[in-house]
Amino acid sequence: MEEKELIYKAKNGNKHALNELLLQNYNTLLGYCIKMTGNPTLAQDIAQDTMLKAILNIKKFAPEAKFSTWLLKIATNTFKDYLRKHKNVELVEEMSTNNTENIEETAISNLQYKELMNILMKLPYEKRATFILKHYYGYKYEEIAQILDCPVGTVRSRLHNAIKEIMKEMERRDLL
Repeated sequence: MEEKELIYKAKNGNKHALNELLLQNYNTLLGYCIKMTGNPTLAQDIAQDTMLKAILNIKKFAPEAKFSTWLLKIATNTFKDYLRKHKNVELVEEMSTNNTENIEETAISNLQYKELMNILMKLPYEKRATFILKHYYGYKYEEIAQILDCPVGTVRSRLHNAIKEIMKEMERRDLL
């Protein structure tokens, strides 16, 4: 079944269609939350809250955008609310290791990923979200603007500034 058909059915009370939509988009949602928070436990909480809000508000969803775009917008707002309520919380990145045959390559790759995540965690969430949505998920500027509820020009500016800050920090850490 296509996404538009699932959305139509879900908005009209079909629980199976809503469940299918949520299942199809859960990995994207959770991955986004992990990258935004740097904490798998917090990410799961935000993803669960997001899904609950999506279930409660499915009738309000206007399918001009993709369902995943709507979910990530809800997740972004849920994370913003979390940050407002927990101003003193420090977000720490936790990584699991991959099982691959070339351990040296994996170690280097994990180290580079950890360094990048470490740098990303230091960016304000607006820049971090913009960078993650663009470079990890490939969203277009217009979609990012919709998710983050800001003008396209702001998205471009945030992305440009985020990349500048990341590059500067990578140079400072001798990673380039």
